[in-house]
Amino acid sequence: MAFGKGRGNKRTSTSSYASTITMVVFVALCVIGVWMLSTNSFIPSQITQATTRTVIAETERSDVSASSNGNEEPEPTKPESDEHPTFQDNPGKLPDDAVKSEDEQQKSAKEKTNSKAGDEGERQNQKQETETQQNNEKENKKNDEGQVKEVVKEFEKEQKEQREEDAGSQPGNNKGTQEQENVQGKDMQDVKQGQDQDSNTDVTYTDATKEELPLENQENGQQQQQEGQNSKNEENGQQQQQQQEDQNSGKEESGQQNMENNNMVNDENVKEQKNMKDENGQQDEQSTTKEENVEQQQAEQNDEKKQEGAGASGFGSGIPKESAESQKSWKSQATESKDEKQRQTSESNNADSIMTGKAWELCNATAAYDYIPCLDNEEAIKKLTSRGHFEHRERHCPEDPPTCLVSLPEGYKESIKWPESRDKIWYHNVPHTKLAEVKGHQNWVKVTGEFLTFPGGGTQFIHGALHYIDFLQQSVKSIAWGKSTRVVLDVGCGVASFGGFLFERDVIAMSLAPKDEHEAQVQFALERKIPAISAVMGTKRLPFPSRVFDLIHCARCRVPWHNDGGMLLLELNRMLRPGGYFVWSATPVYQKLEEDVQIWKEMSALTKSMCWELVTINKDKLNGIGAAIYQKPTTNECYEKRKHKKPPMCKNNDDSNAAWYVPLQACMHKVPTNVVERGSKWPVSWPRRLQTPPYWLNSSQMGIYGKPAPLDFTTDYEHWKHVVSKVYMNEMGISWSNVRNVMDMRAVYGGFAAALKDLQVWVMNVVNINSPDTLPIIYERGLFGIYHDWCESFSTYPRSYDLLHADHLFSKLKARCNLVPVMAEVDRIVRPGGKLIVRDEANVIREIENMLKSLHWDVHLTFSKHQEGILSAQKGFWRPDTSQTST
Repeated sequence: MAFGKGRGNKRTSTSSYASTITMVVFVALCVIGVWMLSTNSFIPSQITQATTRTVIAETERSDVSASSNGNEEPEPTKPESDEHPTFQDNPGKLPDDAVKSEDEQQKSAKEKTNSKAGDEGERQNQKQETETQQNNEKENKKNDEGQVKEVVKEFEKEQKEQREEDAGSQPGNNKGTQEQENVQGKDMQDVKQGQDQDSNTDVTYTDATKEELPLENQENGQQQQQEGQNSKNEENGQQQQQQQEDQNSGKEESGQQNMENNNMVNDENVKEQKNMKDENGQQDEQSTTKEENVEQQQAEQNDEKKQEGAGASGFGSGIPKESAESQKSWKSQATESKDEKQRQTSESNNADSIMTGKAWELCNATAAYDYIPCLDNEEAIKKLTSRGHFEHRERHCPEDPPTCLVSLPEGYKESIKWPESRDKIWYHNVPHTKLAEVKGHQNWVKVTGEFLTFPGGGTQFIHGALHYIDFLQQSVKSIAWGKSTRVVLDVGCGVASFGGFLFERDVIAMSLAPKDEHEAQVQFALERKIPAISAVMGTKRLPFPSRVFDLIHCARCRVPWHNDGGMLLLELNRMLRPGGYFVWSATPVYQKLEEDVQIWKEMSALTKSMCWELVTINKDKLNGIGAAIYQKPTTNECYEKRKHKKPPMCKNNDDSNAAWYVPLQACMHKVPTNVVERGSKWPVSWPRRLQTPPYWLNSSQMGIYGKPAPLDFTTDYEHWKHVVSKVYMNEMGISWSNVRNVMDMRAVYGGFAAALKDLQVWVMNVVNINSPDTLPIIYERGLFGIYHDWCESFSTYPRSYDLLHADHLFSKLKARCNLVPVMAEVDRIVRPGGKLIVRDEANVIREIENMLKSLHWDVHLTFSKHQEGILSAQKGFWRPDTSQTST
């Protein structure tokens, strides 16, 4: 070869010729040899470059996998500094002496000397431009990603806590265990992050972002790969140059001996590089196989978790799913209510088209924008044989739940905030004036320009509800508003001014009234941000447990308590807590008209036979009314001493808690006397009762989540305090100043409502009829709620709530009913501008998201991991253009 020939000519010339001409030829040949040697030195570099490219590719696969982490959007890879070369922490890095010969280092050092200044300046400029661009991109993304990153952080933290509890860890050790796991898992986080989160995590920021994200991910991924490879190549060159400089410094000391040994070193290095390349290829194949095995194992684990139901209970759950064993110790409303009407709903034929947003139509109902499906079922009402006991005001749900949407009143505006809403609302939101015409002189409601105003009066408290509330407190000191008396039922509430002003005494009132000729009275209450439901005392029990209300109030409520053997008053007796008060403020108490005298006489006899004590009859001089206050007994002694057993005692097997479509009975249930039985003691004072496990929760009884019941209660409360404070308050994009009326669509112990105690909100806790009957626990802690079946419509007006919260509701409903009418009901209940938070299985989250988008809701956030997820959305003003055709 030319290079070898040059060296051979050198040895021949030195030994055979000494002439000047020959020396000149020798010098020329040496120059040519040096030039050829320099050209030949790049040949091993090709092999080195190929081997290096293999390592870079392996590193890029790890970087791309990590960048697809569902917790945040991928960011462009930053070029590393000279002090931190690309391969420094790369487990797949090859030694420098395995990819670079000594001869290459020397020649590269020479090239570096000639071009170092220019290249270095160019690289610095490129690096500065890249860093500036990356900083700008990060700054633009920071605000959008901040909230979601916090949500993801809480998600991972709570799922880790949950796995600890599933594994049987003790509550006291959770913190230490978690910290230990964090330290131990830190080194493995970078390796696992790409595989684990890429296969299990899905984050969506908004609707628009969700649609654009796949394309952005592809572009960002390509950009990151290109920038990452360029950065790594640059830094690898810098690393080689640094090594070449170090080696070049010793070149002069090595002398001619190194030059003679270069060829042999090159040959050895080339062989070693080829071996390393082959080994690296095998490592790539092994790595690919390992990744496939890990993915397969994760898929099998996810399937097992889904099948066994032992996985995480959802984003932020922090507690295991409901224990199957606990079902044996808890009754449900479906079990308790033997006469419950069984409703089977078939899949809607147009479900698929609704999912794509093509089939939503406006309801063609007479009630129009006030449509309540279970109270406005004209077809069922026409078939009634009697209306004497207000049967036509009771629930009559359609056999096929409606999938139509309720229209908006013309001129509808976002509702006025609390507490200003207590005094006035927009007229166009509830455009009814009849009540103002009939009750305006009693200060119920007045029309004032574009507002409906509420002076705070009522039939029995024309001069204001607050004075009337204090009047009752003065009549019976032991009522103790906000301490002993916390939860009130207001029957025949009107526009609910009584309940609205009870908030100032730290008392919550469940106000109810029928949807009758008093036009939209409950709708007025809800628009004023006061809790109320549409219901009537007719032929069936109200959907509340027994012995839960501290006080029941009736102010001219027009209920014939004395009729039918006192059946309706006996229903109040069922719901009233032993030792609780019944306040009856009506004309028979203080007027002497013949009809009033007769009613008073019959009421006196009835209450005496029920063993109710007439505590006082007091007159309010300011309002010119009087009130009789009764107290329910705390023992069975009076019942046993009665001469006349009327009304009779209920049979021992009659379940007083059964309340879902259960007919009324004219009988009384005995008062609990066992000290560990619910109702035998009065709850502790508010607000301590909010966080104190009820005395009747037995440690031997398994709680809903598999722990002893009192511990289960406490764990649930701590969990929801954490979720509300860390996630819901700050990271969900919810302005809580605009939230007042809240519904927990699937309450368990009421922990979510309890966690909102310090906010100016009230929460309607809904316990589903097929869930464990925990509603008495919710009342015991000073909250309120109702039984309901979400396969039917809720007894409230459209546009009633500011926020709905559904924790693992829809996945449980899917086994019993179609979700399309359920989502139509959600859309009916929520106000424009209102919010929905869903926590459920990942596949259900995606299904709900699709339906919400078809309803033109703004989906702020969806996040899923390990088959569990969370969704946050906001309702807009969109309504379909078409209406249902008449049938």
